[in-house]
Amino acid sequence: MNSTKGGGDVSDHVQNDPSDRSDWHRYYAGDLYGEMELAEAERDEPRSLRKVLTNIVPGLLLCATLAIAAAWMSDHYGPPTILIALLLGLALNFAAVDPRTHRGLDLVGREGLRIGIVLIGFQVTLGQIAGIGLVPFLALLCIAAFAFSGGMLGARLSGQSRFAGILAGGATAICGASAALALYGVIGRDRLPQAQFALTLVGVALASALAMASYPILAAQLGLSDRAAGFLIGASIHDVAQAIGGGYSYSNAAGAEATIVKLARVALLAPVVLLVSLWIGKPGEEGKASGKRLSIRGLMPPWFVTGFVIAVAVNSAVSLPEIASNGAESAAKVLLVLAVTATALRSRTDLIARLGWRAFIPVLGATLASFISALLFVVLVVD
Repeated sequence: MNSTKGGGDVSDHVQNDPSDRSDWHRYYAGDLYGEMELAEAERDEPRSLRKVLTNIVPGLLLCATLAIAAAWMSDHYGPPTILIALLLGLALNFAAVDPRTHRGLDLVGREGLRIGIVLIGFQVTLGQIAGIGLVPFLALLCIAAFAFSGGMLGARLSGQSRFAGILAGGATAICGASAALALYGVIGRDRLPQAQFALTLVGVALASALAMASYPILAAQLGLSDRAAGFLIGASIHDVAQAIGGGYSYSNAAGAEATIVKLARVALLAPVVLLVSLWIGKPGEEGKASGKRLSIRGLMPPWFVTGFVIAVAVNSAVSLPEIASNGAESAAKVLLVLAVTATALRSRTDLIARLGWRAFIPVLGATLASFISALLFVVLVVD
């Protein structure tokens, strides 16, 4: 039924007055093909700022509310903000069932974390990396390799994919949740479900918190010097804040050593993410011909890795004002907490229940491998 009350064809009406779309529903009511044409016409319209905000704001508000709650609870009760944000997001992820929250959560979980990774680069300088010396830096590379191997072995023993091992090993070897977020940006949700990613983050946060509490005690029991204890703590604790806190809980000298060693590990973020992206390829490339020629474009690192390297170079070449440096550090922390919260909210609890304890085995394997290899180097070389 394509005739109007006035006796004209609807298509003629639309052609005569294409700008008048306000009453199209009257002509296409009950007409499936008309509704499809109307939907297509609406997609062709330029999206207004109001529509964009309507699509994004609900998810942003939900994510920000939980992140603020996590920060408050961390400040008053002590656990790491990222761990609390993860747990709140997983506990309240039923709120993300509403489709109106999806675009905002996906935006924060993807672009927010990438910008946060770039800002982390402003905490590192090339001078800090050179300050630890050649032999300790080579030892850090070996410790990182052992952590990766431990994560891969744990994933194999627990029947999980190699991507779970890469994620756990990389997060343990470099800088905890920040590295996990960067690596997940390369791995992609098609190859590793968000639920498994969220559980890996929980495992990394818990392991880092336990390490901060226990490694200084173990170092004291072993009678390690300040320098040796600082290297052990900085080389094996996952997250930056926990590594520095653990070092200073031992002594001021150990804290300074742990800070330098940990920041040198953070500097490995860019090359490790690049190597992983070259190794596993982009999402969706599995099954393609192995003899495919390697293109220059395929060698290009993700843009946030390039941004991280540029940030390190700028921070090394120019002495940034304290307000700029502190602002970049605070912004990075906020963005990473928001990204973690968004990821937890978008995780499927049914997959989490199905994975269970097995999801933590790669983190456990990487943590043990990192600690044992760092302790061996300290006992044999440093102390």
